[in-house]
Amino acid sequence: MTDTANLPTPAGDDFDRAIGFTLPARHARGRMARLGPVLDQILSAHAYPACIERVLAEALTLTALLGSTMKGGEGQMTMQVQAARGIVSLLVADYKGGELRGYVQYDAEKLSRLGKNPTLSALFNQAYLAITFDQATTGERYQGIVPLDGESIAAAAESYFDQSEQIPSLVRLGTMRGDDGKLIAGGMLLQYLPEGEEGRERLHAREVQYPEWDHVEALGSTMGVDELTDPAVPLETLVWRLFNEEDEVRVVSDALLVRGCRCDIDYITQVIAKFPEEDRAEMADENGIITVDCAFCSTKFPVRLSDFTSPTL
Repeated sequence: MTDTANLPTPAGDDFDRAIGFTLPARHARGRMARLGPVLDQILSAHAYPACIERVLAEALTLTALLGSTMKGGEGQMTMQVQAARGIVSLLVADYKGGELRGYVQYDAEKLSRLGKNPTLSALFNQAYLAITFDQATTGERYQGIVPLDGESIAAAAESYFDQSEQIPSLVRLGTMRGDDGKLIAGGMLLQYLPEGEEGRERLHAREVQYPEWDHVEALGSTMGVDELTDPAVPLETLVWRLFNEEDEVRVVSDALLVRGCRCDIDYITQVIAKFPEEDRAEMADENGIITVDCAFCSTKFPVRLSDFTSPTL
């Protein structure tokens, strides 16, 4: 078999990576990811309470796991949770070319009444989970939308795969505080593809007994949050710990993760320019400044009304 423990791994702490692997004899594939400095950069742009940080951290980890599966490393994957009545009304996380970003909209006053560790159902009331893949190479878009079920982001993701993709899946997500008090997030995704990596005839896979998947799922269930979030243990070593008795394990990809926000003053100016002059005037303050606040990075972009004034001939 392939000894993943002897594959090249980063020196020092293993952060901000996602790796993919396959178990050919078991018709299964998997991914592992761990976020550290990238997660801190995203969260530090906001003053989120701890419970909101944890939910967003797990959502970003899931986004890294799914987004890094896109062929060629191109395209965009977006995870969105919307709740009309929830304390959290919107959660968005997306991945594009290794870049991660995300934010949460919530009612701070209502959240303060819930205590320190509210459940997912308490945060999101009758919410919907949408996962969208925009393929850069083909221009195709795929979106699945299901009710947000389960008491964790991991459980909601498993429910999504069961309902939308109909692929037997195991998802593990978790967070911990490092010695410096900063949040670390880790995750694992395992999926069974009855006809191999292409996933042919995957529909209704749960209606048939697959001993190969039962075995993979049982091993994957032993993976703890403490291991997924331990930067001293390379992700390849975690794969080795789980599957060292398999005939073959193939590590097929390695994606480096960075914080990325695609807000751009030129693009923002172009968008505002499309509004009628009277609408732009209403947007501006007493100094003739339109301030646009990026929800992802909390950066404020000032645009002057005078920038849209036609030059005098």
